Amino acid sequence: MKIEVLGTGCAKCKRFYENTKIALEENGKSAEVVKVEDIPSIMKYGVMCTPALVIDGQVKFSGKVASVGEIKGMLS
Repeated sequence: MKIEVLGTGCAKCKRFYENTKIALEENGKSAEVVKVEDIPSIMKYGVMCTPALVIDGQVKFSGKVASVGEIKGMLS
């Protein structure tokens, strides 16, 4: 599984990245987690509001910081 956290490096994006790592840990799953901060790469996904979560190439969430519980649900 490949997970990408899209965002420009703001505090919300950093919190989203940390929440993602915690959710993976709590679910006992392993995945490659990558921060994507450059605008052209973010735009390739059609995301207009960050932070956003991409799992295996599909945008699953965008526009606000998802809680650990919300992310755990997306990983199931």
